[in-house]
Amino acid sequence: MTSTASSPSHIDVKQIGERVVAASEPFKKLAESMHQVIVGQDDLINGMLLGLLSNGHLLIEGVPGLAKTTAVACLAGGIKTGFQRLQFTPDLLPADLIGTLVYQPQDSTFVVQKGPIFSNIILADEINRAPAKVQSALLEAMQERQVTIGRETFKLPTPFLVLATQNPIEQEGTYPLPEAQVDRFMLKIVVDYPTRAQERQILDRMASTSVSADVEPVMEPEAIAAARALVDEIYIDDKIKEYIVDLVFATREPARFDLDLENLIQYGGSPRATINLTIASRARAFLDGRGYVVPQDVKDVALQILRHRVIVTFEAEAEEKTSDDVVREILDHVKVP
Repeated sequence: MTSTASSPSHIDVKQIGERVVAASEPFKKLAESMHQVIVGQDDLINGMLLGLLSNGHLLIEGVPGLAKTTAVACLAGGIKTGFQRLQFTPDLLPADLIGTLVYQPQDSTFVVQKGPIFSNIILADEINRAPAKVQSALLEAMQERQVTIGRETFKLPTPFLVLATQNPIEQEGTYPLPEAQVDRFMLKIVVDYPTRAQERQILDRMASTSVSADVEPVMEPEAIAAARALVDEIYIDDKIKEYIVDLVFATREPARFDLDLENLIQYGGSPRATINLTIASRARAFLDGRGYVVPQDVKDVALQILRHRVIVTFEAEAEEKTSDDVVREILDHVKVP
């Protein structure tokens, strides 16, 4: 990540802000295009844009029928780039994902046949239905942004974004992701039911036998690379950096912040949480058209960054306390600069 001066001049921040206002317009148009198909689900759409800007992958959790798959397809449709939907099943093999060597009998050689992972936006539908080897193959590709087939290593295309969905209510025939692998996802978005007014909107818009979910492309892939470079330039004050570190440390050592949570937290956030919280806060400021980060940016993204990294104890589960409850309490009590 590009470093910036700790106290840039007002002119520098203003210049960055002007560039951010112009560069963020295509992303606002992309969100508007997606909302023409998707009713509500602001957290999901904003989370996908944050992941796109931050070069980070998303884990999307929600019961069936909440437009998770449709939202990802709309995101891909709004960008002139490749898209692959992978339906994860218990009989899937790593080769079905990354590709394999195919024997050519005519000249007795093996040639590489690349798998569907070689695309830009990957929808890993119901990731927890695939066995551990397939999950590991996907997560390695996410982390390294490259795959090895035979003796050759191949770089994955840019941009490369994985959006994995999982169903929280069905456990039969699933292989839950281990915590260490879940930590590879930058954001975890929990998709909830729409409001009654939104449900009526969905009825009016979707209750037809000929519903189109097509989204007109509004952005080139080059715009994403340029926006990511600009996100790295967004100014973040030292006091806000300290606030980010405090939030993550509060998940590990809550007593230092006068929080009575030690019996509820088994493991806190890793340094990856600190890094991702910083990048996502800058991306949040970018989407708001600002060249600097404010504390509210951090608070807006903290739950999505930390909820899957804070592992609660059995005692917390007995008290019906979730990681979301713990993170919200930390956000309420850690001093804001």
